[in-house]
Formats: sequence, structure tokens, C-alpha cells
Amino acid sequence: MISVEEAQRIVLNSGLKPGIQRLPILESLGLTLAEDIISSDDIPIYDNSAMDGYAVRAIDIKGAEKSYPIRLVLMGEDIPAGRIPKSTVNPGFCMPIMTGAPLPNGADSVVMKEDTQRDAGSVMVFREIEKGENVRYRSEDIKKGSTVFRKGDNINPATIGVLASLGIGEVKVYRPPLVGVLATGDELIRIDEKLIAGKVRDSNSYSLSAQVKEMGMEYRRFGTIVDDETLLLKKIKEALGECDILLLSGGISVGDYDLVKDTLEGIGAKLIFWRVNQKPGKPLAFFKYGNKYIFGLPGNPVSVMVCFEMYVRPMIRKSMGYDNFFRPEVIAEALDDFKNKTGRVNFARIIVENKDGKYFFKSTGMQGSGILTSMAKANGIARFPADMGNVVKGSKVKVYLLGEL
Repeated sequence: MISVEEAQRIVLNSGLKPGIQRLPILESLGLTLAEDIISSDDIPIYDNSAMDGYAVRAIDIKGAEKSYPIRLVLMGEDIPAGRIPKSTVNPGFCMPIMTGAPLPNGADSVVMKEDTQRDAGSVMVFREIEKGENVRYRSEDIKKGSTVFRKGDNINPATIGVLASLGIGEVKVYRPPLVGVLATGDELIRIDEKLIAGKVRDSNSYSLSAQVKEMGMEYRRFGTIVDDETLLLKKIKEALGECDILLLSGGISVGDYDLVKDTLEGIGAKLIFWRVNQKPGKPLAFFKYGNKYIFGLPGNPVSVMVCFEMYVRPMIRKSMGYDNFFRPEVIAEALDDFKNKTGRVNFARIIVENKDGKYFFKSTGMQGSGILTSMAKANGIARFPADMGNVVKGSKVKVYLLGEL
């Protein structure tokens, strides 16, 4: 049995190689850049107006105020966005201009329409402005030749907008690994079947698939398979033929019907580790098969989800080029007492609150590894160290945030 830290180190250093693909920018949302993006243009490429109003020379309206307006001669040419002005703004003159329109020669500022009153052939200005006010200068957003994004940056909606403004329609991204999910056990029935004694509906393949989907990853749910070595072998080979990572739940402990470990070793999968000093999820196993990786997850539904958060999710994120592999971490103070035995790390399901910038947490209730509602209610997982013992109210520990507070 190995420690949590050692298991995480092994998983993160496993060497899962990220694939690289070129995608249209709209299909790259949520993925990670596999190349630097260098601008071939200044953005904007010309000085332009940030407001609807009048292009002026700031010196011409110095001292203007409501009680002492300054009159400028109106030049007839309107400047809409997309049209290059042909005229020059001379001293004492102004020119109507729209947001985004190029600033005409001679003008150095834009006075907002709200601060003016237009008469026949002239404009009264009621406020002085600074030189350059309401002007967006060439390259103030992006300079030609600058590195706008770097390899490893995550692509969000604003990233896609910037790429479009740079004329970039496709980008190289790290290809997300394809994740397969298979639940094992004679006790499992479909979710549309009636419960009878000795049977449970398959929740693990659904919760695991949902965790993968939440990351924006592609998954294949292979359903369930009974505890039969021949059938299990066939299903595992089918899944490994499609997937980069295979998640198997159940059949990995030490019972007579726990066949996963022997079946995987029988096809040549290399066992990297088995059993981790933690609760829940002690029977966790990790295998390598060629260039693919297999997680043998426990059968208890909470154990499955906790192991995904602590091992599978970080591995996937590292393979996609992210710098931060784990969920956001904070130090939080316990609002409840928790029973906790020394000798192993305990991952408790909790509800986290932020009060005036300080984090607090309380239990979601019963913490058994079969109490799936303890995970459904949680927005965090608390990590109780192996040497901690009972957690008393006021204790401070590391907490992983699973979602919005």
C-alpha cells in the first residue's frame, strides 16, 4: 500500500502523451493551446473613436462648460464605422463621428454627443476634454509581432474573439484523451430495471461519465459487465481498442469475485500500484497497457467519485497542457466535529462557505463510502491528514472546491 502523495506523483508522472490537433476556433472552446499565437497585425489597425460624438481638436474647446459653451463649425462629412474620412479637421471645426470610425486627420479627441448641442451648421460644446479622450489608438490592444497567447493557455470565449480579430480561424490544441467507463459486478442492473434483493442499479458508470463530461472531455460509456472472466476480458479489450484511459469500477478488491486485477494482468497490463492509504478508495489500482492507462476503481459510489477527483482528473488536465491539475484549494475551518481515525488520509464530503473572505465547512451528513448523497450535496472535499485523528470544530484543513460557493 502506498501513500496518497506517492500515488498522485506516479499518476501525474505516468507519461500520458497529449495528442495535438488543429481545430476551427469555435470547436477549440475549453481546450488548451498547443502553440504560441503571435499577432500579424496591430489591433486596432488605426486610431478610432470610442464614442458617438464629434471629432475635435482638444485645444479648440479648452474651458468649455455649460455656462460657457464653445461653438465649433460643423463639417458636413459624417464618419461611420468602416469609412475612411477624406477631410481634415481644421482649427475651430468638428466632424460627426461614430463609435469605431477612424479618427480624421487634424482631430486628436472625440467629444461625446451628450456633451454637445447641434445647430444648423455648428455644434455647441459644453465640456472641455483632454487630448486623446475617447480615442482608441492604433495597437493599444495588441501590437504587431507580440505574443498574444502562449502554448498551454486555456481557450475561453474571449480568446476566440481575439483569435477572430487576428484573422485566425484554426489553432493547434492538445487533443483531450478519450475516456472509457465500464462498471463491473453481478449485482448491477440497468437503471430502468426494478430493484430486487441483492441487486443495485448501476450508478457508477453514470457518475463517472458525468465527471468526464463536466471537464468537457469525450467519453464512451460501456455500461456494465458481470463477474465472468471471459466476458470481462472481451469487454475490456473492446474498450481499450477505443480509449486512451479506461475507468473500471468494482472487482478490484480481494474477494473471490474481484476479477479485474487478474484479468488485466492476464492481457499484459502492467500493474503500477494497488491499494492507497486513504478513505474512501483504498483498493484503487493503476495499470499501463501499451500507451494506454487503466484505473481500477473501487465499487462503492463515493469511492469512485473521490478517486476520480484525486487521480483521474489531475492526470487528464496534465495531459491537456494545464498548469493547475487539481481543483482549487483553500484552507477552511471546520464548523462541525468529524470522527476520523489516524493512520490514513480521509477525504470527507463537505459544504464550504465563504464568509468575509474566510472559508468554513460543515459535513454533508453520513460519510460512508456507499452514501452517494453525501457527494451530491457537497461543493467541496476536505483532506484530513493521516496523523490528524478526530477533527474538532475550529480545526483548519486543506479543502478542494468542487464548484461555486
